Amino acid sequence: MGNVVPHTILHGRKRKLDDVEQEGTDAEEDNLNTPKKKKLKTTSKYIFETLFVNGEGSDIKLVALGKVWPLHKVYLCQSGYFASMFSGSWKESNLDVINMNFPDENITESALRVALGSLYQDDVLLEPSGAVNVLAAATLLSLDGLILQCADVLQETISAKTVCKYHTAAVTYGQQQLALECIDWLEKNLMTSQTVELLRDISCALMEKLVLSDNLFVIQVEMDLYSMLKKWLFLQLHPIWQGKLRDLTKETDPFFRSRAGVTCEDFLSTVRGAPYATMFRGLRTQHLVNDLASVKILELDHIIPMEWLMGGYRRQWLQMLQVEQGQDQGPSEEPEKSTIKFPEESLRCGRVLYKEGDYCWRWTGYNFGIDLLLSFTNRLFTLRRNTHQQTTPGAACLKNERHVMFKLTVASFDNLGHTKYIKTSGLKHLSMGKDEDAVVMMIERHVAFPLRVSCNFLVYTPKDEWASQPAAEKLGISKSKSSTTSGTNHQSITDQANPGGSTSPGPVHANPNPGGVNNAEVSL
Repeated sequence: MGNVVPHTILHGRKRKLDDVEQEGTDAEEDNLNTPKKKKLKTTSKYIFETLFVNGEGSDIKLVALGKVWPLHKVYLCQSGYFASMFSGSWKESNLDVINMNFPDENITESALRVALGSLYQDDVLLEPSGAVNVLAAATLLSLDGLILQCADVLQETISAKTVCKYHTAAVTYGQQQLALECIDWLEKNLMTSQTVELLRDISCALMEKLVLSDNLFVIQVEMDLYSMLKKWLFLQLHPIWQGKLRDLTKETDPFFRSRAGVTCEDFLSTVRGAPYATMFRGLRTQHLVNDLASVKILELDHIIPMEWLMGGYRRQWLQMLQVEQGQDQGPSEEPEKSTIKFPEESLRCGRVLYKEGDYCWRWTGYNFGIDLLLSFTNRLFTLRRNTHQQTTPGAACLKNERHVMFKLTVASFDNLGHTKYIKTSGLKHLSMGKDEDAVVMMIERHVAFPLRVSCNFLVYTPKDEWASQPAAEKLGISKSKSSTTSGTNHQSITDQANPGGSTSPGPVHANPNPGGVNNAEVSL
């Protein structure tokens, strides 16, 4: 048999040639009658290139920063600066050439070009790296629209590398909202984004604001804030020091401790240290002296004057007696009725949860008989008053009810440290029985890790008459060199997966595994 050649039979009528020709004619008609959009050179672009770039028809010349700018009064009058110059009795109003000197070093030629060019066009393209310079020029020339655009660009690009520079610019050029955004960034990121460059760039005034802030995210405990301040102080005293952050601690401790061995004088009491005293005054001394290891570090460093520490010792001792003798069961008033200065009195602490999991932890140090455990499970934060098992007999108060005031804030951030999510409990009051749990916050499922947790706790009722820190001489104390021997440089934070379980020191880590034991001790 021969090969069978497959073939296909096409069914249907043949298209007539006239039909094809008609379709072609219709398509041509549609093509001719359909509007076409072609981008022509806009009026704004023409004006910018012809009048500003080429200087055609110029009626005034501006000489600034080594360059001659042929410009036009009618456009310059959009600037409040030039409008005032040309409309008043100033001698420049009748001049054809104006010489301008700028004492502000932030005003560069490229920044002035952008500022003047904005008067000749509708849109301005700003590079973040030069936005501070353009803001300086725009502020001088009173260009309100450009000022707002600069502020927006700066807010969007706040980071560890730019925040101090931007804050300085905001204060210098009157951008209050930008200054607030920079402070907010630092409050939430300072303790987790520490670098040598960032610490060096923070001014005394700015650091004072941060330490005193009620919104500062203190990660771990107050002693960690002290350690950060100590490194910052070293960099203020040695502005040209170069090295990595891990080397900074190795340099900082010997510097202060060796100096104290020679002078026998606390650093902040010296002429050299006095300008930095207000930053350390912002520390909550009562929460520094409730841990033995921390006290040893404070006395070895000889930075904080002994009379300050004695005020903290006295206050905590009287507070402890008040609780021990049953006269204080914690702040019993509801927050809205309370006269307690919670922001100044509360214990500041916090931590970072790097990924989804079950967590339980406590902050160590003397706790006035109430062992609070904070846990995170199934997106719920739970506060527990633990009396079930204690490493030290008699450490926990066994009264049926104790009172707690607290504020919990949880936030998530992008790669630049900008807040993507934040939730706060607000100031709350709890009356807690023995081993009682209370759910204090729920985190929505869409919120991404890591999460930063900022906590404020108050478990006793502070007395105003104990708040003052008496001078050492009033207590009959003379300052002398501390004889405390060197100890481990740490204040600890203990994590537990089981609230009643035992604790043991170990490296800082988070426990993402449900039911696993997670103990941590923070080295400063």
